[in-house]
Amino acid sequence: MTDRAVAVVRAGALTTVQDLGRAGHAHLGVPRSGALDAGAAQLVNRLVGNAEDAAVLETTVDGCAVRPRCAVTVAVGGAPGPVTVDGRPVAWGTAVRVAAGALLDVGPAVRGLRGYVAFGGGVAVEPVLGSRSTDLLSGLGPAPLTVGTVLPLGAEPAARVAVDAPPWPGPPDELVLRVRLGPRHDWFSPAALETLATRAYRVSPSSNRIGLRTEGPPLERTVTGELPSEGMVLGAVQVPPDGRPVVFLADHPTTGGYPVVAVVREDDLAAAAQAVPGTAVRFLPVRTASR
Repeated sequence: MTDRAVAVVRAGALTTVQDLGRAGHAHLGVPRSGALDAGAAQLVNRLVGNAEDAAVLETTVDGCAVRPRCAVTVAVGGAPGPVTVDGRPVAWGTAVRVAAGALLDVGPAVRGLRGYVAFGGGVAVEPVLGSRSTDLLSGLGPAPLTVGTVLPLGAEPAARVAVDAPPWPGPPDELVLRVRLGPRHDWFSPAALETLATRAYRVSPSSNRIGLRTEGPPLERTVTGELPSEGMVLGAVQVPPDGRPVVFLADHPTTGGYPVVAVVREDDLAAAAQAVPGTAVRFLPVRTASR
């Protein structure tokens, strides 16, 4: 086995391999998947000299620890938290050189949920449908990391481009999601649409990579019949029988049978990926939606 690899020493609550996803396969029932906070993943890749679509590790809540078999440049970003190499603190949000055999430990997030770890050369697991992303819904891509997993790395870039004071907005104290009305908004009463636009919700602890679930006032339906399954898009706000909106994230199903009352602007979904349970959520109607 090549020495250009890292071995997992601590897998954390959920650590997966992610790139920018496998867009264009929804007609096959395959979600886009990919990094939930794509901007953070792209930034750590730039810091180590990778292309922005190189595969990284996405951690959840409590980080992970790996031991590289070769010297490698690493950057950790996304949700801020402590980072150590062989027990010594190193900088978060910048490129760090890690020696072969040293222990890189990405600690628990102090704000936000998801951290991103880039290695020079990227995580070089075998692509599936053009992407190295783990898809929790369909099971495509590499399995979530476990202790002892060995991940191959690509060739280290010859040079890095300096990134001076890279912008990163940080996890939100309040999650504001801009929405346009969805294809089934007419299944809901005017009072329900007013509730969606004016009342506060909270991020539910049952949220995951498939969807951000909310707690708060239920939305009243005026059409109570069954809806045949229809196509679902990233950011769709689906309303299950309990009436609490669910925002579809990267691993969402490509079809669904609950009505979609609204669709979140894609630019706002990175913040949704970092919103911890209990975070206030507000849906802000807009006339048009763009990326």
